[in-house]
Amino acid sequence: MFLLSGCFGGSSSSSSSPPDLDLVSLSSAPNQVSGDTVLVGLEGDATTVSREMNSLKFWLNGTMVSPEVRTGRNGPEILVAGLVEGENRLELHHSESGPLSDLTLTVHPVSGPIFSGPQQYPFVCTVTTELGKQPLVDTQGDAGFPVMDSDANKIGLSKDCSIDSYVEFVYRTTGASWAALPDDGSRPADMATTELTDGRTVDFVVRQERGTINRFIYSFATLASIGDEPDDTSAANWNGRLLFHFQGGVAIGHSQGRVSNSRALRPDALAKGYAIIYSTGTKADTHYNLQVGGETALMVKEHFIKRFGVPEYTVSVGGSGGAIQQYVYSQNHPELLDAGMPQYSYPDMVTQTIHIGDCELLEYYMDVTDKANTKWQITKNRSWLVGLNATDDYPDPFAGAKQTLGFSTAPGMTECIPAWRGLTPLVMNPAFGYADNQELMEPAGVMGTVEWSHYDDLRNIYGVDENGDPRTLYDNVGVQYGLGALVNGKITKTEFLKLNAQVGGWKHPSEMVQEGFPFIGTEADVFADPTKFDPWSSRNMNLSADGTAPAPRTEGDLLAIQAAYDVGMVFDGQLNIPVIDWRHYLEEVLDMHNSHQSFSVRQRIINKMGDSGNQVVWFTDGRPTDTSDGNRPRPDKSSDPTMDALGVLHDWLMNMRENPELSIADNKPAAAVDSCFKADGTLIAKGDSVWNGILDDQPDGACTAEFETYTTSRIVAGGPIEGSIFKCALKSVETALNDDTYGTVSFTEPEITRLNEIFPDGVCDYNQPDQGRPAG
Repeated sequence: MFLLSGCFGGSSSSSSSPPDLDLVSLSSAPNQVSGDTVLVGLEGDATTVSREMNSLKFWLNGTMVSPEVRTGRNGPEILVAGLVEGENRLELHHSESGPLSDLTLTVHPVSGPIFSGPQQYPFVCTVTTELGKQPLVDTQGDAGFPVMDSDANKIGLSKDCSIDSYVEFVYRTTGASWAALPDDGSRPADMATTELTDGRTVDFVVRQERGTINRFIYSFATLASIGDEPDDTSAANWNGRLLFHFQGGVAIGHSQGRVSNSRALRPDALAKGYAIIYSTGTKADTHYNLQVGGETALMVKEHFIKRFGVPEYTVSVGGSGGAIQQYVYSQNHPELLDAGMPQYSYPDMVTQTIHIGDCELLEYYMDVTDKANTKWQITKNRSWLVGLNATDDYPDPFAGAKQTLGFSTAPGMTECIPAWRGLTPLVMNPAFGYADNQELMEPAGVMGTVEWSHYDDLRNIYGVDENGDPRTLYDNVGVQYGLGALVNGKITKTEFLKLNAQVGGWKHPSEMVQEGFPFIGTEADVFADPTKFDPWSSRNMNLSADGTAPAPRTEGDLLAIQAAYDVGMVFDGQLNIPVIDWRHYLEEVLDMHNSHQSFSVRQRIINKMGDSGNQVVWFTDGRPTDTSDGNRPRPDKSSDPTMDALGVLHDWLMNMRENPELSIADNKPAAAVDSCFKADGTLIAKGDSVWNGILDDQPDGACTAEFETYTTSRIVAGGPIEGSIFKCALKSVETALNDDTYGTVSFTEPEITRLNEIFPDGVCDYNQPDQGRPAG
């Protein structure tokens, strides 16, 4: 059996047995339909369908209907309207043979949810500021976003921020900008043309449809023609390739988010005939609930397919959080994407909090607790603890304030400061957060009820504890900070013991208070009250009361950790699509997108699947070349191989289509190979060995030697490069003393006593899996 292809029509021919045809849902899984339509196809022999099409009848919930039948890429595509929320029964009948097939469809509202559980409220609308549209009145209650009429009079409230979809036509100018297409059908003198992947040259006109799906703002962008009507969904200039553009950032939710037309209307992809779909619900700067994000992605693609038909394939692009989504969604929703180009990738967001949650603990330790230690006044030395890069090229903006207030400082910074400062308050502190337009929400003060933490954002996943507080993930019990520095002779035993005794941990979110400066307030506030200076968020740390008793560590909730794995918030290495993982090399500018993350992903894939043949890693040099202005050196991002990579992925997918008996890896085209490039895009080296020395003990490959990678605080503490251990298994100090944990370092009896005081339950055993990892 296969999805039929070929034309349809003709007349029925009687036979002794009913035609062997089955209904199949094309736009979504049958139990994940949203809205009142569904696109279905017929599975069976193409000749049979062509012969019998005029004899086929469709029945929906006991009533015969007349669906719209379209010619699709793989046969007839049938758009059935009139579905109702809940369970629907679609039947295929034959005029002579009777019932042939049926399909049970579970229908959900376009505003969601489908499977992500109760939706988050309060929820702040941004369609007013992003699109200039008023949301629909959808509640009779007293809570929501005010809806105004054309005279700015309030006519009601909206809880879900939905709008009716609408279409606008724009064109690309010869000056490389977007402009509104004239309504009179005339062709502007400055209209650009573009060459499609099939070699045709056409006017660069784009139909952009916008609206709301799953409460978030979506965009469909396709090439169009002058004279098209808004309801036209012409595919004449569509090359059949669907590009899902994901977007990064970090946020806690409670908002529709902001639209990026640079992603929704990506000109280089549209120029070749790609269709682009985009949603603020698949933008990590709107929220980091990747269950909601995956649900939104499925719904957005569903509605595109119902509008335009089944694409030849769906490929994805996106950086940072947009890269994370590609890895996580390919794992959780294998039907969503056929190939991807994650850029500036991490494996996922939640496992980044493991080591980034250490950043300020360690920075505070070096600046304040151990301020008399001159080692921490040398910037590079700080990498001994945090693992991330550190350089004097980027002066610490608060060095003067630290010195004035009696703290230690170094002239430069670790990556923790310019890249990650603020993530701990954002993820953990329920008092720290806001949403655009929140001041308009009703009733007044309702946004004061919001707990602005990642844990609360995902309370549907992590659950709540006996006090009703969201369960938490961060854990540093048993972590031996600076272990690698001790073993390598960079810090002494005394320094190692002091560090681990006094580094402490984070308070439970329910005990956290509002942040200080520079997160809240001004420099003037600090002059008036120096205690307001708190770039480390130390007011929310568990510290040693007397400097002698070990400071309490933080214990994560095993149920929350298990749920993160179970629901797929963690990328566990299952990758069933081809990907080209690309990044500019940005280590020298202390960019948060540190380069070892591509290999953290790769190691997880190897752990799960045995090899990483489905992933290709490309680096392009982004190191600064011009520092003459005396300002912070800026990376060189002039070379971007995205369109080249999309071409390679196209060839890879075509190989897979032509050779389905081969694996994804065995279908690689010649260009789908690990590579690294100069800043101008010139190839440095390529081949299977160019990244040797990062995940193995081989001599450094050509790219490894060219682009230094750094580590993390947990790798320094003995953890693996994949960085996916929230809560380590513990072994006794006695075991650690006898199993080479400390290399050639030997401890005296008083030092062993102190180790046991610091780690009464034992130290991390990174040879064992995460205590929260579900069995099996």
